[in-house]
Amino acid sequence: MAVVGPSGIGKSTLLHIFGTLDRPDQGRVLFHGQDVFSLDQERLSAFRNESVGFVFQFHHLLAEFNALENAMMPAYIHGKSRPDALQMAEEILVRVGLKDRLHHPVTRLSGGEQQRVALARALVMKPLVLLADEPTGNLDEKNAQQVHELLMALNQEFGMTLVVVTHNPGLAALMARRVTIRGGSLLDTE
Repeated sequence: MAVVGPSGIGKSTLLHIFGTLDRPDQGRVLFHGQDVFSLDQERLSAFRNESVGFVFQFHHLLAEFNALENAMMPAYIHGKSRPDALQMAEEILVRVGLKDRLHHPVTRLSGGEQQRVALARALVMKPLVLLADEPTGNLDEKNAQQVHELLMALNQEFGMTLVVVTHNPGLAALMARRVTIRGGSLLDTE
């Protein structure tokens, strides 16, 4: 699903609420019938780590680490052993086309490669939901198209829910459903 609308309307805030990074002022967020905000902080963090992947416009990669180390962080935080976390990260980095860049410092990767590392990091735990906030907003047209195609392929391959906030009409058009935020409501977009 693509969420579109003018800047400042609340698209990113909505995504942050879906991902439990922000709490709603009112209402509930249900995931498989469970109000996720009724969970204590430890269980909420575990839910986020296991069930939700995040990709942002700005990669938020750890500059002092290489691609493999960045991608393994969610698995390592989850409590996976270092060898298991490294294996999981390597598998997903290979899947996103970075087989030859595993040990490169992320500061020496191109913008498109950095975004693929961020995508691998978001997918390393095989989340049920991937939330992407302007995932190609900082990329040139060629790299953006490659990331769009990769997002769609991984969505099908992993069978996950994909929610993308975007101003990019090409990316929005790829989604099965498009909604616009208008007047505090989600409206289906034609």
